[in-house]
Amino acid sequence: MKKFQFITHEFNDAYFNLASEEYLLKQTDGFYFYLWINEPSVIVGVNQNAFQEVNLNYTEKNGIKVVRRLTGGGAVFHDYGNLCYTVIAPYEQAENAYKTFTAPVIEYLNSLGVKAEFSGRNDITVNGQKISGNAQTVFANRIMHHGTLLFSADMSRLGDTLNPSKLKMESKGIKSVRARVTNIKEHLKTDMTITEFKDGLKKVFLNNAVEHQLNEKDLTAINKLVKEKYSTYEWNIGRSPKGKNEFSFKFNFGILNFTFDTVNGNIENANIHGDFFSRKDINEFAEKLNGVKFDRKNILSAFSCVDEYIVGAIAIDIVNELFR
Repeated sequence: MKKFQFITHEFNDAYFNLASEEYLLKQTDGFYFYLWINEPSVIVGVNQNAFQEVNLNYTEKNGIKVVRRLTGGGAVFHDYGNLCYTVIAPYEQAENAYKTFTAPVIEYLNSLGVKAEFSGRNDITVNGQKISGNAQTVFANRIMHHGTLLFSADMSRLGDTLNPSKLKMESKGIKSVRARVTNIKEHLKTDMTITEFKDGLKKVFLNNAVEHQLNEKDLTAINKLVKEKYSTYEWNIGRSPKGKNEFSFKFNFGILNFTFDTVNGNIENANIHGDFFSRKDINEFAEKLNGVKFDRKNILSAFSCVDEYIVGAIAIDIVNELFR
């Protein structure tokens, strides 16, 4: 069997790191261990509805990237206090694949005095609290397993990013299961930095691997994936499964009910009703919303003429409530 290669670098761009996984899995024939840290970002599962899972208003205002990964499971928040690991290995249809790939991580944590254990379907926990979520996907004769390791993550931002807006949504997408989480740092017997923690885990992986540096060919191919896929609205947000959405709020001008579907990230089947007074046929305005990309900038533009239809309506007030 080929020798495992260990990859490490200092790239913190979430687009790049998710693209690199796909490149290494699908465009090479090697087997890899890979450690990486993302800048503040939200990573959603391949089958999730980003509108439902993520507070897109908060992420946009705070410059937090929302990136869709190749694997299933729930949405997670990454920051500089979260270490991620990836294993790309030969695919063997073993029932205990998750336990196999998490075993060296758990062993390393135990060596630090952290009483970690495999729990449920795909988690690593300490005293019943989650410190790691894991996911897998298979391509050809290879499997990619990756996981998070909450070391010193900002838990307050985790809550802010993963709370969706006031929209009531029904979606075919996979919903995240919110669990009690904790940081590894809180359970260490001896204090250490995330860099020291990362270096220790690297030594574990290097027991079965040789080091490998991404070369110019690798970087070119990864950056091509970043440009064409992982930095695009179409992949990260627009790929969300079709969802039915309902917004209702009482404004000074009356109650506004706004229902619509999201299809490929765009509004469809828009309908507006309520006890407000109208100047023109509100159905005409609702029709204008169909096909509009569902993000703050485009919605604000689409609602700019709402006062022509609803007496006393102010576009920015409606949009602020919609994306609060």
